[in-house]
Amino acid sequence: MSVVRPFRGLRPKPEHAREVASPPYDVLSSDEARELVKDNPNSFLRVNKSEVDFPPGTPVYSEEVYKKGRENLQRLIDDGIMIRDQKPCLYLYRLTWQGSSQTGLVALASVDEYDRGLIKKHEHTRPAKVNDRANHIMALEAQVGPVFTTFRQTADIKKIFEKLSSPPPQVDFLAVDNVRHELWVIDDDASIASIVGAFAGMDAFYVADGHHRSQSASEVCRRMREQNPGYSGQEIYNFFLNVMFPGDELRILPYNRVVRDLNGLSVEELIARTEETFTVELQDGPVIPQNNHDIGMYVDGKWRLLTVKSGTFDAEDPVQSIDSAVLTKNFLEPILDIKDLRTDDRIDFVGGIRGVTELVKLVDSNQYKVAFSMYPVTIGQLLDVADAGQVMPPKSTWFEPKLRSGMVVNLLNE
Repeated sequence: MSVVRPFRGLRPKPEHAREVASPPYDVLSSDEARELVKDNPNSFLRVNKSEVDFPPGTPVYSEEVYKKGRENLQRLIDDGIMIRDQKPCLYLYRLTWQGSSQTGLVALASVDEYDRGLIKKHEHTRPAKVNDRANHIMALEAQVGPVFTTFRQTADIKKIFEKLSSPPPQVDFLAVDNVRHELWVIDDDASIASIVGAFAGMDAFYVADGHHRSQSASEVCRRMREQNPGYSGQEIYNFFLNVMFPGDELRILPYNRVVRDLNGLSVEELIARTEETFTVELQDGPVIPQNNHDIGMYVDGKWRLLTVKSGTFDAEDPVQSIDSAVLTKNFLEPILDIKDLRTDDRIDFVGGIRGVTELVKLVDSNQYKVAFSMYPVTIGQLLDVADAGQVMPPKSTWFEPKLRSGMVVNLLNE
């Protein structure tokens, strides 16, 4: 059984939604965020990344930063920029980008189900980041950044979503990155009951993006239960803010790689070593892989198509068969001596939204010596890894478009 729970969402008045809703806190540096908010006092980045209101160099995990986030949220409420629904609601949130749409349910999911593995993960988390978001939630008494989850589409849910999103949305705006954001408020009891019932039959949800936010919700729940030993399990801190999308509507872009040096090898030696586990074909132009197990390599001003040879990886293993793992096992480790992608500062990662032109730019600038363009992971691969209880190779998935923070907030002070 999968629990979805309606809640009294705090959200911008429709006329303020475009100025309030902001990119997620973790896709921008503090300096980038400061630049975005300088002419917008109502940007939700002032809540979700409130170091923007302090001088550069201010510790982002400091108590004064969390306190400022709470003050900024309260100001949006006091000024009537954001309002709270009078009764528990569910919400449909549609993002449209480059001709494709995805429609998700904004609802609360169960921390207990997350802790029991019924909301499945595919990434490790870092304690410092989990603690930061937990402290942020505690200081604001609010969950302000939704977890991006996915599920296996069903005919019933598709039909319900189509029906409930047929009237005009309450919120509809085009963001500066040309993503259209639409929001429907579902407040009638019959519609809410139909959605809750349709999701109840699911075996599991899957975290697509937001592993630190989901783990921090679990940490907040643990802290609150310690403070309230007589808890019933129905208090709002036992649940956390999600936007749940059907997997067949999601778009995953590649997560490309760049490396600073060739580990002392000449280009000729590098190619010779590469041919041990890949077929290597020189190309006339940029390589944007069109098939699984094809990888583009840009080095010394030339593009080459690498196709992994059979038998050099475990094709039946849900993790080891992913191209980023294949590249690590067959190239990065044995040839470039990069063994830990999380800690080795010789390698960096470039989201596919930047395209292969960014890879050429980085190598031609001599900051890096070699770049790799990857074929994107499929949603099926991600679900298979999560179902197997394993984790994806580091930096394997880049979801686009991104959710905007501040569209709907879950206040913990019921």
